[in-house]
Amino acid sequence: MSEKKKKNAPQEEQPQANTTPETEQAAEETVEEETFTVTREQMEQMEQLAKMVSDASDKYLRLAAEYDNYRKRTTKEKENTYADAKADTVKEFLGVLDNLERGLAQFDEGDPHRQGMELICRQFLAVLEKLGVTRIEAQGQPFDPQKHDAVMHIEDENAGENTVVEVLQQGYQLGDKILRFAMVKVAN
Repeated sequence: MSEKKKKNAPQEEQPQANTTPETEQAAEETVEEETFTVTREQMEQMEQLAKMVSDASDKYLRLAAEYDNYRKRTTKEKENTYADAKADTVKEFLGVLDNLERGLAQFDEGDPHRQGMELICRQFLAVLEKLGVTRIEAQGQPFDPQKHDAVMHIEDENAGENTVVEVLQQGYQLGDKILRFAMVKVAN
């Protein structure tokens, strides 16, 4: 090796040998403490970028909330559509039940046809009960305009005022929804 290289070589090795983790940390700290100056143009550009990030974040949050509301609304609409379709279908079968009950009244008590009709009516009522349909109790109850439809008024001293004395057509409800009002005769 040449003399120049020999002189430079030990000098290069010495700084490497003197480097310790403590001096490296001190060097890093001095780098972290550096301050930078930015021009007005750069500052305005950074503010614009920060505003764009803020706007994008706000749009994202609004979109997420809107989607959540949409999901809840469509779920509720599906449930209501099912409930409405169920109620409309059951309403049509109530007329069939009325005709079965009228047919039942045409037979004498011991007639085998009457017994068959009674079984059919019980089965029909059991199916309606499984679907959640219940009869509206009206006989002897106080008149309730939200459940009863008064088609006749009579003067009856034995019955209390505004009491249902006769049910002309049975009323039904599905949960809290009235499918058909009970047609009743009310005492004044």
